[in-house]
Amino acid sequence: MHTPQLKSTATLLLHKPYGVLSQFRREPGSSWESLAALVPQRNVYAAGRLDADSEGLLLLTANGRLQHHLCDPKWGHWRHYWVQVEGIIDQVAIEKLQRGLMLKDGQSLPARARCLDADQYGPLPARQPPIRHRLSVPTSWIELSLREGRNRQVRRMSAAVGFPTLRLLRVAIDLMDGAKPLSLEGLAPGEWRSVSAEEEMRLQRLIN
Repeated sequence: MHTPQLKSTATLLLHKPYGVLSQFRREPGSSWESLAALVPQRNVYAAGRLDADSEGLLLLTANGRLQHHLCDPKWGHWRHYWVQVEGIIDQVAIEKLQRGLMLKDGQSLPARARCLDADQYGPLPARQPPIRHRLSVPTSWIELSLREGRNRQVRRMSAAVGFPTLRLLRVAIDLMDGAKPLSLEGLAPGEWRSVSAEEEMRLQRLIN
């Protein structure tokens, strides 16, 4: 992908693939890659992390105020995830997710949750390595939207209702300004782009 020189105030959107940390430094002794393998710019930082074993939209910015705003739960920016779970999830579990759950670090906020049909989440790019497929164990997909970002929260919530997460993608971040959420649209795994002029204005309005 074309990688132009970014401004010191740059903000970009990255489709983070599986196996990449949300930081530019590799951890000693770890097999996980870092963002340095994908993004040549070094003065940008993740506004909200994605675990190495998760995929999807990561906003990187050199603007410290913007990073703080997007990470602060008091602003309640919805983050939308597509989640492949083990088993065929039922409405009882969906309603538990919607109400919020008691986790080890406290009660989670109410969430948005719904089942997804294949035509709603697919086709998705293949994950490398692929999810282990077991003929005896069916899987299903849900969309889960959260306003907070606790450590491995999506995985802990799906496990708490009896449907462990197999694959997790963050597909969009809602700026809560009435316009279309920032999304993965047009980005293959490992690709990034600078935000458009319109997106930049929307982000600036958040912190002004």
